[in-house]
Amino acid sequence: MAKKPDSLLESLLERSIFASRWLQAPLYVGLILAQCVYVYQFFVELWHLLHITIHGVPKDGPDLSTTVMLMVLGLIDVVMIANLLIMVIIGGYETFVSRLSLDDHADQPEWLNHVNAGVLKVKLATALISISSIHLLKTFITVMNPAGSAPVNNHGVMWQVIIHLIFVVSAIALAWTDKLMMAGVHAVKEENKDAAH
Repeated sequence: MAKKPDSLLESLLERSIFASRWLQAPLYVGLILAQCVYVYQFFVELWHLLHITIHGVPKDGPDLSTTVMLMVLGLIDVVMIANLLIMVIIGGYETFVSRLSLDDHADQPEWLNHVNAGVLKVKLATALISISSIHLLKTFITVMNPAGSAPVNNHGVMWQVIIHLIFVVSAIALAWTDKLMMAGVHAVKEENKDAAH
């Protein structure tokens, strides 16, 4: 049965609804500015690391190796959050706003070829687990070497571990759900292909 032509009003409404996706574009520009803040933060932290390496740590602080390890973990944390921002900016824009014309670009990320809302959610969940792991490792190092650092509340450590485990379980659930949905899509395609023959 042929689809009846849309009325002018209906067509205008549908075009307006579809064009509303561009309202998200300024949000991605805002995230690019947030990325600039993280780049600045990275170099401030790197400068502090170099300063401590050259001049040493205060006598009442933790030893140099512990301080350097904590500061390097802080740098890794900034990089992981910057990676998360890139995934949200590029993947979100590509999925929800407009296709990026990067087919012939040599530096196009490999994951961008098959990005969709489900894949993006799983990647973001994995990135959150990585960031949570860095924070947890910093907490454990502070617990093992408490000299000169703020006291660590055992109750706080317990909640940090619980939240990290919730992130892990959530990521597994998202990946499993996405796998089930994709299996359903493939099954429908196979049924349609068999019905066509």
